[in-house]
Amino acid sequence: MKEGIKAHSNILELIGNTPLIQLNKITASLKGNYYAKVEGFNPGHSAKDRIALHIIEEAERTGVLKPGDTIIETTSGNTGFSIAMVSIIKGYDCILAVSSKSSADKIDMLRTMGAKVYVCPAHVKADDPRSYYEVAKRLHNEIKGSVYINQYFNTLNIAAHYKSTGPEIWEQTNGQITHLVACSGTGGTISGTARFLKEQNPNIKIIGIDAYGSVLQKYHETREFDTKEIYPYRIEGLGKNLIPTATDFDSIDQFVKVTDEDSAHTAREIAKTEGLFVGYTSGAAMQGIKQLNEQDVFSENSNVVVIFPDHGSRYMSKIFNDEWMEQQGFFDAETVEVEAIHYIK
Repeated sequence: MKEGIKAHSNILELIGNTPLIQLNKITASLKGNYYAKVEGFNPGHSAKDRIALHIIEEAERTGVLKPGDTIIETTSGNTGFSIAMVSIIKGYDCILAVSSKSSADKIDMLRTMGAKVYVCPAHVKADDPRSYYEVAKRLHNEIKGSVYINQYFNTLNIAAHYKSTGPEIWEQTNGQITHLVACSGTGGTISGTARFLKEQNPNIKIIGIDAYGSVLQKYHETREFDTKEIYPYRIEGLGKNLIPTATDFDSIDQFVKVTDEDSAHTAREIAKTEGLFVGYTSGAAMQGIKQLNEQDVFSENSNVVVIFPDHGSRYMSKIFNDEWMEQQGFFDAETVEVEAIHYIK
């Protein structure tokens, strides 16, 4: 870099150190103080930038990943975007197996970032050869010189957040955090952050957000994998139909489940009350906080940090699209919004 010019050498240097923003209007009727860790401020617009960079650099350091190799991953969209972004800077080919539940916006973004994308049916068993897990495994076996990131079963997923997200939140709250609320999909974000925070103060409560149709909450409570819990749901990047080893269930105190519809409306509410344009799982996390208030989990002295995992631009064809919301049955006579666009002829 030329001397005297203050510039980052590449986009990867912008990963992490995302802001903590106080929530005011949406939490006005709730007990406690609320702060959002807004991961959409990462250059790839999600928390997955952290794991993509950490896992790839660890693979380089240990010699698993070599120049000219191909990186393969399963993703609901965000991890794929982050991996594609890192791959561009570092010079790797990128192949992604994506759930068909992922929004069209996400899939278009992956292709724009130069990734080869395989779209796989969402509502099949994890061990079905058409599932995005199995497709990624097959491609890894077929392609010489490929490395499969495997975020659901990669402990580096946890390590990335233990080394970055946890310390950031601890410093930003000056150690005054009492509760962490975070969605759980692969489990890396909540687990890594929780491990660090619990080491600083074991009294901090860690609350995971799960989806109806997912097995995580019941597994946490009973350590039983119950296939009867599994059915289709719409939220991306939240919940699972398998048990990821990247989830440290012992570091999580409780789970709360949220619905597709409530989470969608709450994401829209965040935008209209706080001016934060965040994604579907952010709406799920905030919805979980509302439900936890009804259970008197928080007090007036609680300092609650909620992780908003990604940016709303990833969901323009879904929760921020009135037609999609109506198609899902999420609008009715009471909730339908007033037309805000006026065409001058």
